[in-house]
Amino acid sequence: MDFSREELTEAKRQIDSTLHKLRETVKTLAAKERPERYRSQLTLATRRIRAFEIAGCLIEERLLEK
Repeated sequence: MDFSREELTEAKRQIDSTLHKLRETVKTLAAKERPERYRSQLTLATRRIRAFEIAGCLIEERLLEK
């Protein structure tokens, strides 16, 4: 698929925003009194962070090509 520069830029902005929120979620859950109770949520958030980081890098590469 071919996306416009504007679409890619907006997608990157949204990904960065979501990454910020996910990182804050991880900090909050890890700081809880018993973080082991939130292991599944922490794992899910960490995996999503990595996926969004990859997507962000791919978008950046695509933007450099344009």
